Amino acid sequence: MDQGVAVFWNLLSDACLFSITANLVAIIIVSRGRCGLSRCITYYLVAIAVTNFLVMVTSVILNRIGGIYFRYCVLSITPGCAVSTVLVYATRNGSVWLTMAFTFDRFVSICYQKLKTRYCTEKTALLVIGMAITLSYVKNVPFYFTYQPLYILDGVPWFCDIKSSYYTIPSWQAYDWLDHILTPFLPFFFILLLNALTVSHIVEASRARRRLKGSESDEDPEIANRKKSIVLLFAISLSFLLLWVTYVGHFLYVRVTAEAYFTGLDFNDPHFIFQETTNMLQLLSSCNNTFTYAVAQTKFRNELKKLLTFPSAIITSCFRLNSAS
Repeated sequence: MDQGVAVFWNLLSDACLFSITANLVAIIIVSRGRCGLSRCITYYLVAIAVTNFLVMVTSVILNRIGGIYFRYCVLSITPGCAVSTVLVYATRNGSVWLTMAFTFDRFVSICYQKLKTRYCTEKTALLVIGMAITLSYVKNVPFYFTYQPLYILDGVPWFCDIKSSYYTIPSWQAYDWLDHILTPFLPFFFILLLNALTVSHIVEASRARRRLKGSESDEDPEIANRKKSIVLLFAISLSFLLLWVTYVGHFLYVRVTAEAYFTGLDFNDPHFIFQETTNMLQLLSSCNNTFTYAVAQTKFRNELKKLLTFPSAIITSCFRLNSAS
């Protein structure tokens, strides 16, 4: 591999390691229920962290790294390659849709207090999570049938090549548009709209509170919490937009120029570099969702400190026991 290729794979490996570690830490901390979050929010955050973890496992470890360093394994034959691709799309969709579902849950919780008691419950959260994950897998099953062998050796079909009919048959073209509308066009529009409505509600509520208190002081803890919510919501929208905008741009480029998606492995081809860059940025969106929501919580940071200092505390206690004996 040349220097540029090595840098690319080092970046991808580092991002994968960071994402897997971050999501595992989030799963451990949030699932313990000591962050001061409701069980409804806890279910969403854990589900998002788990799907983000699966995104990195399927997309990076199995599909990317495995495809480079273990090229001739069971995942390299056409059926295995096709199944792997379906899992990549399904986990990615699940991550995005759960983020959208959680955003809607927060919108209802903040803006509609009457509906909150009926919708923002543990039962509803589990139902929504189950539906989002199930639909994300069902929706991506057709991708299995879009691939053909790149070549056949001794009767064994190797690797995946997108069928030319995928770009010409109207039904497949409609499915491709539907796939990109559902992820990420619709989720981004939905998240942006709900966050805008939530921020507007928070601003109006803060103004009303200030008028009632007869002061414009920012020392009101309730107003300070609402400002933190605004910053958090904007961070979520902007990070989602920035990390997905190149992916959307690549899709539109393919559609406008009528070119095919690159299925080879040529690090000197600008088309391949652009496509892989969009995929890497899209995968990075699986690194920050949970931490964007949870790290803003003081109790989460305290639990993270406890988790990081736990090994040293164990070693210190062992030394003390040895000294006492």
